[in-house]
Amino acid sequence: MSPTLSTLETLARQAGEILRAGYTPRPGFGQSIQVNHKGVIDLVTEIDHRSEAFLLGEIRRLFPTHSIETEESGSLQGNEAQRWFIDPLDGTINYAHGVPLFTVSLAYAENGVLQLGAVYDPIQDECFSAERGRGATLNGEPIRVSQVSSLTNSLVVTGFPYDIRTNPKNNLDNFARLSLLSQAVRRLGSAALDLAWVAAGRFECFWEVRLKSWDIAAGALLVQEAGGVVTNLFGGADFISPPQSILAANPLIHPLMLDALATP
Repeated sequence: MSPTLSTLETLARQAGEILRAGYTPRPGFGQSIQVNHKGVIDLVTEIDHRSEAFLLGEIRRLFPTHSIETEESGSLQGNEAQRWFIDPLDGTINYAHGVPLFTVSLAYAENGVLQLGAVYDPIQDECFSAERGRGATLNGEPIRVSQVSSLTNSLVVTGFPYDIRTNPKNNLDNFARLSLLSQAVRRLGSAALDLAWVAAGRFECFWEVRLKSWDIAAGALLVQEAGGVVTNLFGGADFISPPQSILAANPLIHPLMLDALATP
């Protein structure tokens, strides 16, 4: 049995309630959540675990044979032809610091092809969702990528890998280059939200290096179904297989970004 888009939207909203209940915009003032470090700048909170436990429990209950890729628990075995990609809290650093930019991200693929995706921002109560071949929506209303055609007029967004301090391929050179070529570069701290905002036409482009499949699966489908183009940084169609990189943009900006990112 396959899920419906409504199923993903419901699960994302329910997990979002867990995030909202644990969130405080004033960390340290009555905040009781536990924050741990997976790396120097890679955090995990107990809310990540609560959200993930809820989502895994529901998916296992409703679709017990499906396989799941999830941030905190890794790869859970099941039918490889029916696979979920789960990020229970995308934007953990923001969340831990009281910054209201974070999401729940869910995607479902069959035979390696993304079919359904939902990204939910519980603070703004914005649920972005998409079904292959049926378009993308925000709270039920259709969305489309922007029609901006020049980098000079483009607002673009990116992020940085967790090994930014030790790996020379850390995207800082691209950030500097695009800061001069575009109208401005933003960094929100949630890849799923970045992609959702590209799909909604708020950004013209998102690019990043060394992500994980659960970071980008749902958002990538959103962009595609909103009329955008999604590839890896070299223009290839596979942005899910390791080592992941992604370039998601409106179709007018995408080739310009490929050229910009290829500049030594």
